[in-house]
Amino acid sequence: MMNFWKGTGRFTLMVMALLLTMVAVAKAEKKNGPDVTYFKLENGLDVVVIPDHRAPVVTHMVWYKVGAADELPGVSGIAHFLEHLMFKGTDKIAPGEFSKIVARHGGEDNAFTSQDVTAYFQRVAKENLPMVMEMEADRMANLKLLEKDVLTERDVILEERRSRIENSPSSMLSEQLGATLYQSHPYGIPVIGWMHEMAKLSRQDALDHYKKYYAPNNAILIVAGDVTPDDVRKLAETTYGKVERGPELKARQRPMEPPHVAPRTVTLEDERAGKLTWQRYYLVPSFKTAPRGDSEALELLMKIAVEGTTSRIYKALVVEKKLASSAGGGYSPNGLEYGNLYVYALPSKGVSVKQVEDEIAKIFEDIRENGVSEMELKRGQNSYIADYVYGNDSQSGLARRYGFALATGWSIQDIESYPDRLKAVTVEDIKRVAGKYLNEASSVTGLLVPKPKQTADMNATKQ
Repeated sequence: MMNFWKGTGRFTLMVMALLLTMVAVAKAEKKNGPDVTYFKLENGLDVVVIPDHRAPVVTHMVWYKVGAADELPGVSGIAHFLEHLMFKGTDKIAPGEFSKIVARHGGEDNAFTSQDVTAYFQRVAKENLPMVMEMEADRMANLKLLEKDVLTERDVILEERRSRIENSPSSMLSEQLGATLYQSHPYGIPVIGWMHEMAKLSRQDALDHYKKYYAPNNAILIVAGDVTPDDVRKLAETTYGKVERGPELKARQRPMEPPHVAPRTVTLEDERAGKLTWQRYYLVPSFKTAPRGDSEALELLMKIAVEGTTSRIYKALVVEKKLASSAGGGYSPNGLEYGNLYVYALPSKGVSVKQVEDEIAKIFEDIRENGVSEMELKRGQNSYIADYVYGNDSQSGLARRYGFALATGWSIQDIESYPDRLKAVTVEDIKRVAGKYLNEASSVTGLLVPKPKQTADMNATKQ
């Protein structure tokens, strides 16, 4: 059989890639998303059904509208700790058996915690959907925590922090940058928690968090896959519908940031660091809190300026001037209250941090003064819209897209109008948001500096 790709010229590949992108964009213009059904149970549980009949599998997700930024002072890490403890069982399910039951039926499951949400998911054959819905509804209401299990799991999360944060210089720097960027808002506290507070987390801390936030009226159920809305409604009513409402929670109110009036710098020296690394974060609004059109313009600004090998920063620093071995960045827009712009570079050997900073400053200043081209804007729009359309083909990706957005205050209309909002961004919008948000007074700069390893104690080697 002839290998279609063999001998295909670069120009042909570029044309084919362009055609595929044009097809994706055309699909977006026709329809921006799947056929989604929404309903609410009497106990307050929001339910979203996303049919996908291409394979007899389903993705089942429960999203709780609580994350690390909702924790009480002094118990940082409790949201993530409870995520672990949710696998410790109920009267019906023995400790540690939840995931084993899913696996025995050929499925997979996991969970995660962010600053704003905690989510649990399973991917199973469609005939096993009633089983996982019953199991998830059971632990929503009937979690059973034994003191010995709590203490054992606390050791697990402490070790997780040591391995993921304490033993990683880049993670340590990122944590310190977050703590410095947010002067008042709890986003400055790491999701996993501070070590000294994690070490004191108790069974009662976990139960208090569970009883306050884990209830149907503070949750969203997403079911994507080979199902119908009627099927899911019946299953939801016979499982989750039996769970009583929890306490009526007020809208989340967190301390907001004061005006940032001066740039800050964090330097971390570590002998485990491989290379000098420079990075900068700018505090900006999120998709949820930005003025209309600003978040979409910021996304495209960073796509053009710093994201990927076609970005201005990569081409200038890495390809043309050889000032850095790597460079990039982007826009993190998904917080309930705030997002951030970030940019990083690894200076080449013999290149100073100032040379890198000056070049990046020049790129940003050019965009503030002269904007971007129509071609750059169009390429960025097509890229993001194509990603959105291709994402419609991922069952689990759709469950995450709708779940996270709805749990952080978006509507279904907000989600599905995203491609149209991107297409509405103009070159003038890009220039405007660059001048408005690329403000060094709202930034924190981080330096990870390799520190020479300590030699053996000289006194011990003296003869």
